[in-house]
Formats: sequence, structure tokens, C-alpha cells
Amino acid sequence: MRADNGDIPPDQQVLLHDLQILLEKQIELANQGNIKDVEVIAGQVGSLVGRITGRGILEKPEFQNQRRQLQKLYEDLCLAITSQKAETGEKLSQVRKGRKMLGAYRSNFTK
Repeated sequence: MRADNGDIPPDQQVLLHDLQILLEKQIELANQGNIKDVEVIAGQVGSLVGRITGRGILEKPEFQNQRRQLQKLYEDLCLAITSQKAETGEKLSQVRKGRKMLGAYRSNFTK
């Protein structure tokens, strides 16, 4: 995002910049598997999005580029979270298989 755009009021620039920073941080955390912190930041993002939406900032034509950038960040965040979900599902499946195997060993050895 351009922070020095003279056409965009500074307070609106700050809101959009802060949102971008938070989304980038969420993506980084999601890629690291730190979903708990992603959720914590989601509260901050929600508040910021509410302020941006309330002012109608992204509906203005001069924010077309920023809107596209933010949309791309949201898509990247969704992909990172989906990836973590799939990885967690695989690990859970491995744990279940391991528990079944241990149960089978236990029942064979206790006979």
C-alpha cells in the first residue's frame, strides 16, 4: 500500500495500513501453525474492519488497489488456515491409528 498517497486522507491510510500489517501477521502465524494467536489477532482485525466498513473507505474508487491487496491477503490467510487444518487432520488420523494399534497389542498380550 502506498502510505504517501496525497489523495487519501492520512487517517484512512493508517487504518488500511494497520489492517494490512495485522493480516500479514496472521498469515505468518498461520504458516507457523500458531492458530491460537491467529484467533487473538482476529479480534483486532474485526474491530479494524468494522471501523473501515463504517467509514465506507473501501467502497471509494481511490481505494481500488488497496481493496485488491487486502482481498489477496485474506485469500492467503484462508489458504494458510486451510493448510493447517489439513495438517492437523492428518496428525489426528495418525494418533487414532496409533491408539487402535496399541489397543490391538494390548488385547493380544493380555490374553
